[in-house]
Formats: sequence, structure tokens, C-alpha cells
Amino acid sequence: MAGEPRSRARRTGGVVTWHLVRTENKPAGKPVEKPTQQAPLRAAAPPVERDHDKAAAGPLQKDGASAGKDRMLRINASRLDRLMGLAGETLVESRWLTPFATSMNRVKRRQGELIAALDNLRESLSGVTVSDYAASLFKDVEHKANECRSMLSERMTDLEQFDRRTSNIANNLHHEAIASRMRPFSDGVQGLQRLVRDLARQLGKKAKLDIHGANTQVDRDVLEKIKAPLDHMIRNALDHGIDTAEERALLGKPEVGSIRLEAFHNAGMLSIVMADDGRGVDLDRLRDKIVAKGLVNQEMAGHLSDSELLEFLFLPSFSTRDSVTDMSGRGVGMDVVHDTVKEMGGMVRATSVLGKGMRIQMQLPLTLSVLRALLVKIGGESYAFPLARIDRILKLPRSSIEMLENQQYFTLQGDHIGLVSGCQVFGKRAPEKKPKELPVIVVADRNGRFGLVVDEFIGERELAVQVLDSRLGKVKDVSAAALLEDGAPTLIADIDDVVRSIDKLVNEAQLRKVDSDYTTTTASRKRILVVDDSITVREVERNLLKACGYDVEVAVDGMDGWNAVRSGMFNLVITDIDMPRMDGISLVTKMKGDDKYKAVPVMIVSYKDREEDRRRGLSAGADYYLTKGSFHDETLREAVIDLIGEAL
Repeated sequence: MAGEPRSRARRTGGVVTWHLVRTENKPAGKPVEKPTQQAPLRAAAPPVERDHDKAAAGPLQKDGASAGKDRMLRINASRLDRLMGLAGETLVESRWLTPFATSMNRVKRRQGELIAALDNLRESLSGVTVSDYAASLFKDVEHKANECRSMLSERMTDLEQFDRRTSNIANNLHHEAIASRMRPFSDGVQGLQRLVRDLARQLGKKAKLDIHGANTQVDRDVLEKIKAPLDHMIRNALDHGIDTAEERALLGKPEVGSIRLEAFHNAGMLSIVMADDGRGVDLDRLRDKIVAKGLVNQEMAGHLSDSELLEFLFLPSFSTRDSVTDMSGRGVGMDVVHDTVKEMGGMVRATSVLGKGMRIQMQLPLTLSVLRALLVKIGGESYAFPLARIDRILKLPRSSIEMLENQQYFTLQGDHIGLVSGCQVFGKRAPEKKPKELPVIVVADRNGRFGLVVDEFIGERELAVQVLDSRLGKVKDVSAAALLEDGAPTLIADIDDVVRSIDKLVNEAQLRKVDSDYTTTTASRKRILVVDDSITVREVERNLLKACGYDVEVAVDGMDGWNAVRSGMFNLVITDIDMPRMDGISLVTKMKGDDKYKAVPVMIVSYKDREEDRRRGLSAGADYYLTKGSFHDETLREAVIDLIGEAL
């Protein structure tokens, strides 16, 4: 609208610079931005500091001098983050009014039922003689009940109006706060034109960079993180892709090579596409390189599709070049791009046509503070799966489930997709109701695709990400949390961690059928954690205890064991003493020093029957000390039974 100022933010270091641009020569007003995305819900932030020493302000000119010019306001980035946190909290608090209004409507209905009951009572007493005093009391009760109904109706109307106004204001504040984080894509690619000119000159090539979608709005944190990947992709395109002028002339291509960089919003995500018209990738040569490096055998390489072959370009230290150059990353492969994008919850894919060029597409969240996710139920609890990591969702008829090498799978577009129970992965009780069609989330990673069976799909949501308390450590299979519209918490799944959990289940042959009740067979068993850096000892102990009916998990050292203790519930921990990163004595000390875990029995098992180790272990709080020479008799089993009883 004419006369309203528009705002644009630019970040320099830890300071955000705001440009307030007028559309007419009118007195200054408050900057209003069109909302582009939701703001994050964070823990309540401390009050915003009001001293002006820490946030330097740009010069403010008088209206006559500043008419039609930019006004600049510098705001510390952390202060802006606190403001956004408060906006998120306001939105959450405003939504509590809706369930309160719903409960008040129930009270209103009950009051209507009370008045109806009084009417029925009056009719039933119409033929009965009562004293004047009783009649007066009854009439007074009716009057007060009707008066209360009238007052409640008026207040309910006021409450509903207040709810709507508060929700609208909170939503507007929410949108404006997230809009303050957004910057045009052009702010993050300002130096790329010069980079292309300089590198092309050094390489003796001719190339130009065309940037499309320069005004596409991107979260400032996303923009900062993609600078290095974009720089690397440009270098690769010039060094590996773009032909020399002589080669292009022989191929009938224009003398000047073209690199196209485009940013656009797509289905609530940010898509960044870089394409060149260079050599492309020789897939046959790439296949030979993969075999030569021993990544796959010749037979398997022959069955890889074009897209699967190109995925190898994103492996660490993988390059199609035999020699290392300074231009394209000194031999560092495209894993730089892949790892950065994956860290942000996105994905990257490549396509190529030999002699025509290569195309790389990054799909990223619009903002790192707001996540577009699929909300599902697993074991009766809600979990959120980032949309960027989901290949597809489907309802799978049970008749489509097949068995291969004792593992369930289904066929999708000619591929065998393994099925995994979400309840088993997250350690939840499987629902009693067995639907005819299974809700399945198909998730893709570098090694393939798998189908995670959930209880039900709830729907797509935009969630404000909240980082888990650092005191929790790394929670298994979970990356963060969020609050739903009704204030209920939900956990955001860590897809990479979920993949590792599934690989562990497969490798240990513990994967169960998706229609079996995981917890009815395991939750009632006592759980034991075995911590040992020797794979041989771990397997011996695990097999001995599993044969006794216990549910056993393993950890490779004390640090891994401590993380496992904090992310699971165990009836007993069995640990070695000498281990890397954290030894067994330190693990026992940590457990016994924490009120949450000090009641868990700990058994120390050591190769070395040294009295010093025995004293240290028992002094730290260990409940039992055993030498590993006792594995081959009943001593270990009896010690475990003595501490926690039989398995069931």
C-alpha cells in the first residue's frame, strides 16, 4: 500500500542491518512486512535489554532530508532471536484460549441442562401443595439460574471475540518475526559472479553465471550455511564441467559456457538448482571408478541406475579426476555439499547427460527454525518426520507384504523396499488394532530406501523447532522437539539416527515382523546393557544373556554406554574397565552420581583380576565384580539373577 514503509534486513557479523524504504514522501511509520513464514517457538527468552549502548543505531535524518531515502537500523542478531522467541511463546499462549473456550461451552450446556431440570421439577410439583416459603425459594433458584445463563452467554461471546483477536495479533506477530529473518537470495550470492570470472580466466575458459530468483526470500541462517556449498559447486562446474572454447567449438556449443543458478520456493521448501552446459559425467567411467575403489563389485555396479551412480559423487574424497587441483576443492569431493545440506535437514540430487551438462538440485527448509514435517502416531505418541527426508508415504495392503531372506519387504517401482516397525525402532507398544492397510513412510538415504510402518498419519504441520535440553545428551532417534497447536509436545525424528538403529537391528538379526507386538515380547523381559570395546567379548556376553531370555543391547565404550543409559531404560549394566573415551569406572561414577540412574545395578567384568580394580569399582558404586574367565560356566548367569532376577 502506498505510503507504508517496506523493510529489508541484512546481516553483517552478529548485527542485522535494517533498511526502511519509503514508497512516498510521508512521515516515518512503523515497518510492516508481508508475512512469508511462521516464526519459531522457543523457550521463554529473557526480557529484551533496553540500553542502547550494545545495539548501535544508524543516523536518523530529519523527514525533509530523509524523504525517499533508506533509513538504516542496526540490531544485534541475538536480540532479534530473543524477539522471535517471545513471538513464538505469544503464539503458543494464545492458543490455550481455544480449549478454555471449549470447556466453557460445556459448562454452558450443563447450565442449560440444569434449567431444563428445574422446569421439569416445577411441572412435576404443579399438583403438589407447597408452602409459600418453599415456592419463593424455588422461584429464586430459577431466577438465579436464568440470570447465570444470560451472564455466561454474554461472557462467552466476549471470550470468543477476545480469542479471535488475540489469535490474529499473535499470528501477525509470529509472521512478522519470521519475516525479519528472511533475506533475498541475492544477498548470499553476491560474490559468485566475480568468482566465475576469475576462475574462468585462470582456467583459460569462457563462462558466465546467470542467477534467477534473486529476490527469493531465504532464512538468513540458511543463506549463511549454503555459501560454502555454492562456492564449491561453482568451482566444480568450472573445473570439471565447462569445456574450453576450442572444445565447445568442435561440439557446436556457444563459445561462452553457461552456469545457471536458480532459487525458488516449491511445496514449502527452498529449491536451489545449479546447471551447466559442460561435459556432463561419463557414467561408464564413473562406474569403473567405483569398482576400482572397491566400493561395489563389478556385478553390482552393472545393475546400478544412473541416479544411483551419481550418488557416489557425494562420498567423501571421491572424485572423477585422477589429479587434484586447487580450483575445485583440492580433491575434496561433493561430500562438502551433501553433508552441509543434510545437516540442515535437506537433500541433494544430481542428474547428468554426457556432453550436455550436469544439474544439481538442493532442497532445503525455508528456515531452520520452522520445520515442515509429517506428523504421525507411533505407539500412541506423536512423532514428526521432516518432509525433506521423506521419499513418499503410502497405505500398504497386507497382501502386498512379501518375505525375502527372513525380512519383510514390498515392491515399489521395481525396487524391493524393506519394512521396519516404527514401534520396534522407537521402543513403543504396538497397537492392538491391526488395520488392513499399513501406513508406511518411505525414507531414502545414500544406501537405499526403507519403509517405516507407523500407527497412523496425522497430517502435515509447520513446527517451530525447539532444541532439546543439553542435559539430556543425545536422545536416540530424536533430533529436537516442537509444540503442537494445542500446546502438546511432539518429538522430531532424527532420520540418520533412525537409519543407524535399523542397520543395527538388521546386523544383529533382531528385526521383527511389522505386524508383531514388539513390546509384548520384549518390554516384559528385563533389559541389560553390555558395555565393552571388544566385539568378541560383547558378542559372547550378549549371546550368553540372550540364551537366558534377557533383552540385551551393546555399547562399544563408556561414552557410548553413558549415552545408551540416558536414552533407554535398563535393569542392569555390565561394563568392562579399560575402554577408550570413557572407562568403566568413570561410567559407574557417572551413573551412581545421577539420581535418575543410581538405582540401576552395575556389574563390572574384567579380564584382569586385580584387587586394585576391584576396590576402585566397588568404591565407585558397582554392585558386582566378575572376571571374564567366568563366562564359560554358570557364574555370569547366577550373578545376573542374583542382581535382577530371572529374565521374565
